[in-house]
Amino acid sequence: MHKTPENLPLVYHPDYEMDIGNHVFSTAKYRLALDLLRHDGYALAESIRQPQPASREELLTVLTAGMLADLDHLQWTARTIFSELPLSEGIVRGFKLMTGGTILATRLALEQGLAVHVGGGFHHGFADHAEGFCYINDIAVAIRVAQREGLIRRAAVIDVDLHQGNGTAHIFLHDPDVLTFSIHQEMLYPVEKQRSDIDIGLERFIGDEAYLRQLGSVVPRRIAEHRPELVVYVAGADPFEEDQLGDLRLTMEGLRRRDRLVAEAARAEGWPLVAVLAGGYARNPRDTARIHANMAIELAGAFGIEPRPS
Repeated sequence: MHKTPENLPLVYHPDYEMDIGNHVFSTAKYRLALDLLRHDGYALAESIRQPQPASREELLTVLTAGMLADLDHLQWTARTIFSELPLSEGIVRGFKLMTGGTILATRLALEQGLAVHVGGGFHHGFADHAEGFCYINDIAVAIRVAQREGLIRRAAVIDVDLHQGNGTAHIFLHDPDVLTFSIHQEMLYPVEKQRSDIDIGLERFIGDEAYLRQLGSVVPRRIAEHRPELVVYVAGADPFEEDQLGDLRLTMEGLRRRDRLVAEAARAEGWPLVAVLAGGYARNPRDTARIHANMAIELAGAFGIEPRPS
């Protein structure tokens, strides 16, 4: 069991706020979530770390050379064309920065037991192509880098985003050391699902109690059976009842209970836990930011970290 850190370890960079035009994906949510954590006494200056962009060597632990070349040269090809974002220097830098952020947060979690990346979670990214709003699968890169550096062998991904983590599932399909679990709305993007180790596809309009029962059928027991040395929590805000892209009906309190369930399991089982934000598209962007901030607060509470005035 790790000693509880005095402050909540956070990773963030202001360049996560990318110019993607008028889009349902508000990149301002990262700054807004951090502002809320500052206000609530969880984001202290000394506990916030800024990442460097992931290096070419780190990115190539997952990305193909062709995919990385397309990103570096801002090329629309068969590998990048399925993205639903523009392709610009600032966007590519933002994705490389967020991948570096998830790598850094993973290292902090392995050192301290817990870290929250106020960014990341791009689980639709494949090794050889982009999908959705995801150019680079930061989750997969961080796990591969930790494995390559000998920090871990076994990892688990708990993905509670509204959408199936198809890219993550495909990347780790033949790796028995990485358990992938996705609980998501079934009749929704991506139309063609990949095979996670554990998939729970939910019907539309599921609310708090039914959702939490399904999540509790896997966490902690089935995750613990894998004996992970690291758990990556893909904590999407988009199961929220006011999200624009889905039809699940979780309330703010239900989402807090979801996050608490995962955090308390990690604390009880001794899993180093790193959280990434993933999706969130509420009609009011401040609701998305509040859900993300609440997630970090629930993780802090489960690990015994108290708020402090800034």
